[in-house]
Amino acid sequence: MNLQVQIIELTNDLWLKTLQEIRHDFYHLPEYTYLEAKRTDTIPEAILITEGEKKFFVPYLLRKCNDILFEGLQSADIFDVVSPYGYPGILLSEAAINTPGFLDAALDMMKQEFHSRGICSAFFRLHPILNESFTKVSQTENFKLTGETVSVDLRLSNLWTHTRKGHRSTINKCKRLGMIARMVPFQDYLDEFVAIYEETMKRVNATTGYYSFNSEYFTQMNDLLGVSLHLCIVEHEHQIACVGLYTECCGIVQSTLGGTRNQFVHLSPGSLETDYARYWAQKRGNEFLHLGGGVGSSTEDSLYIFKAGFSQLTHKFLTLRLIIDEEKYYKLVNLKAKVIGKTASELLESDFFPAYRSH
Repeated sequence: MNLQVQIIELTNDLWLKTLQEIRHDFYHLPEYTYLEAKRTDTIPEAILITEGEKKFFVPYLLRKCNDILFEGLQSADIFDVVSPYGYPGILLSEAAINTPGFLDAALDMMKQEFHSRGICSAFFRLHPILNESFTKVSQTENFKLTGETVSVDLRLSNLWTHTRKGHRSTINKCKRLGMIARMVPFQDYLDEFVAIYEETMKRVNATTGYYSFNSEYFTQMNDLLGVSLHLCIVEHEHQIACVGLYTECCGIVQSTLGGTRNQFVHLSPGSLETDYARYWAQKRGNEFLHLGGGVGSSTEDSLYIFKAGFSQLTHKFLTLRLIIDEEKYYKLVNLKAKVIGKTASELLESDFFPAYRSH
């Protein structure tokens, strides 16, 4: 194969031009990658590998590795690559999907390109809908099944029959209590959204990362991506009981971040919110409302069980874990093990990737 490779920066028109040719999601947009780069203090880029009509495209964040160690890396420029938050994954054109061996050849080319730029590892979160067939079209063993996610198939005519009995009674109870769900402009309710989101994160003892989605982040998100954002609110007795932020792109609606006020948790207004959002998304001609998975991709926790009550359609959630430069990778693992008082093999045996960023 005669593959051509290009690293694309945010300002390059080729980023949007490529997206116009391949079905994609909100997470692939340059504005979203920029937003995530600002939040995580990383460098936003994408890689495009082509051969004629065959295209491989993936956005990512470039991180310097000397932020994780106290010694031994003062002069060395070692980088790694990680996906933006959410489900960006790898985009393949139709011709690429239908060409046996193209995906693996493109992955090899990407590894070579990354190696030449001092990148020692890469971690990609794949898209549960757009990348579902990857284990069938690839020979690589680097795709790891990390969990399952749930989506509502909006092409079905009767969504109610696919709803768990307990959810149906909760939704009906919310309606009897006079709760009203509706979609509103995100910018008009931004302050209420942030307040409810932060209240929810405190209640569920969320990990530190979730606190970097703050007022400044959401304001910038609205400024950059407002046209793709939709806020669903549920009101009860003139108060907002819960909020959910949804994105819409290429027939895929994503349920992203949201929360419920403490005083309304016992009434489960989130059930009415999800119910309203799926019919809203269906009326707009979308194919999927992707609800996501459980905390940390678990299929056992209450969040996953809640989502699975709205649909029987599940997707495999895959991650791609690549060690690009073994010498640099194991050097970092050894250094990190020394810093935190563990052995290198303990870090390597943990499920965390890259192992040198394990806590």
